[in-house]
Amino acid sequence: MYVLIAGGGRTGTQLARLLIKQEHEVHIIESRKDVLGRLHRELPTEIIFEGNPVDPLVLEQAGIEHANVLAACTTSDEINLVLCYLARNRYHTKRTIARVNNPRDAWLFDQKFDVDVAVNQADILSNLIQEEMSMGDMMTLLKLRRGNYSLVEEKIPDQARAIGKMIKDLSLPERCVIATIIRKGEVIVPRGITVIEAGDEILAITDPEGAAELAELFTPDKI
Repeated sequence: MYVLIAGGGRTGTQLARLLIKQEHEVHIIESRKDVLGRLHRELPTEIIFEGNPVDPLVLEQAGIEHANVLAACTTSDEINLVLCYLARNRYHTKRTIARVNNPRDAWLFDQKFDVDVAVNQADILSNLIQEEMSMGDMMTLLKLRRGNYSLVEEKIPDQARAIGKMIKDLSLPERCVIATIIRKGEVIVPRGITVIEAGDEILAITDPEGAAELAELFTPDKI
């Protein structure tokens, strides 16, 4: 996959480093002299392009016409929006991702400006805090790339209401699948007749609503 990154700040640099490690093709555009000096110390020189990221000539030199993804990571929301619009409408880039610097501008980062994915750190943190608080001791292990689903894990405590019940009798949330049970260090493939025991580590794939219901199901009964 070929990714064009606009903005060589810490976010853009770290993104480039991770993508290179994953063996993707990466080009990065930056105009600030001080930032360029750092970029040349941290990234391969051949992937760095100097210039204004909204200048079509600079974009074309960096190869936007062949990019699969544009990641607009500059410190200006206006520039990030313009970049996404240009990428989609002038160069027909398949995927656009934009960083939201000011949360008040977040409402602009949608299909109006051809933004496929908006990365709003304030919104992400807020959602994570809300989700984790609603899940009790349940832990999110992995956010799946597509959709609103996660891989979550919870250890069944003593006196949990699910103990002694078969999976088929648990009344699991509709959008929830138990993927694995780890019992005393051994992996158990869950089946409908598998009985839940105290100390089981349950790995499940579910959405936020299902995770909250699952956490409630695994909560100890009140005495």
